[in-house]
Amino acid sequence: MSTKKQYQEGIDVLEQEVNQHEIILWDDDFNTFDFVIDSLIDICDHSPLQAEQCTMLVHYKGKCAVKTGEYDDLKPRCSKLLSLGLTAEIV
Repeated sequence: MSTKKQYQEGIDVLEQEVNQHEIILWDDDFNTFDFVIDSLIDICDHSPLQAEQCTMLVHYKGKCAVKTGEYDDLKPRCSKLLSLGLTAEIV
């Protein structure tokens, strides 16, 4: 008869807390659905389906969080959306 000893190791994991921000895209009356979809694909790296869904949410709800991440990543993306005439902000 053999005896086996089981050991359980405790592992401490250090986590770095990162402030997550969002780009909020607001509805407007002058940009077309196709333009907004193409912009989200190009600037926010959305899939075509994801871009279409976000565009529908913006249209029906008035706004949608289209990208989440660190501020330094979102700032140039938001600036590009603004330069295209879209209404966006980082929160």
